Amino acid sequence: MGSGSVRARYLVYFQYLGTDFNGVAAVRGAQRAVGVQNYLEEAAERLKSVVPVKFVVSSRTDAGVHALSNAAHLDVQRRSGQPPFPPEVLTEALNSHLRHPDIRVLQAFRVPSDFHARYSATSRTYLYRLATGCTRPDQLSVFERNRCWALRTDRLEVAAMQEAAQHLLGTHDFSAFQSAGSPSTSSVRTLRQALVSSHPPSPFVLPQECRRLQFWSLEFESQSFLYRQVRRMTAILVAVGLGALTPTQVKMILESRDPLGRHQTRVAPAHGLFLKSVLYGGLGDFAAGSPACAQQQSQGPGTRRAPGQPEDFRPETSGPKAGGLE
Repeated sequence: MGSGSVRARYLVYFQYLGTDFNGVAAVRGAQRAVGVQNYLEEAAERLKSVVPVKFVVSSRTDAGVHALSNAAHLDVQRRSGQPPFPPEVLTEALNSHLRHPDIRVLQAFRVPSDFHARYSATSRTYLYRLATGCTRPDQLSVFERNRCWALRTDRLEVAAMQEAAQHLLGTHDFSAFQSAGSPSTSSVRTLRQALVSSHPPSPFVLPQECRRLQFWSLEFESQSFLYRQVRRMTAILVAVGLGALTPTQVKMILESRDPLGRHQTRVAPAHGLFLKSVLYGGLGDFAAGSPACAQQQSQGPGTRRAPGQPEDFRPETSGPKAGGLE
């Protein structure tokens, strides 16, 4: 580090619509695929840091998954004699240089030099959106495509889904809901919240269609998740809602610890999933300044859905992308 040069670490919250990206993690090399991190780091080049800026992302989301609020830490080292950027200036600078309209930096905070966006997180919450009443692709508003999983049914057994979700709460070995290729050394996780509820009417649906369409949300909270754990739990709960499984069978699947069983290979489509929040504890004044969308239990939509038929359960066909966890 040069004489008088100060390296400042920041915690940055950002959101994105995941449809156009190969996940959040940067894609290196000459590949055509690109991650959200590629655009963030490209924007950070304009900060003219002495050392190239690298984003260390808290939660690695897969291709097509959205984020209402993800987080990352980064170090910016200005030239000798120049003070660190104020957090609000850093936020404005990154947003002004972002070249993709589906990414937005929400807020930035100065944090200690040993802060780590991934390992310091105390809570992560994912939201999955479902829609019923769409027996054909053209029955879903174009503004909701790629923002929810459109099920080919008019109703769900929500009470049974809620009962099944209770079996997932607590500390368990979630091997049965872990996809192949997970980088995690342990499959034990503590699921603090698993909610199934009616979603408010979509503002993107015409009034005359609201009687036919119903939106639902599944919400899961834990300190961390296994690779595709949320999408696989969602697929199982949807199977319960459709009458294909019972709540008792969900308990048996969890206890089997078998990721290759008949039912647990189902994976909900990526485009209905949103990383809702990442929270941090023990930061004192830093935690108090976190953006509202990362602290409150708010809900929100994501982005478009790829053309074609509404997707039903997908058998597992590929491993993690760029080390993604969801």
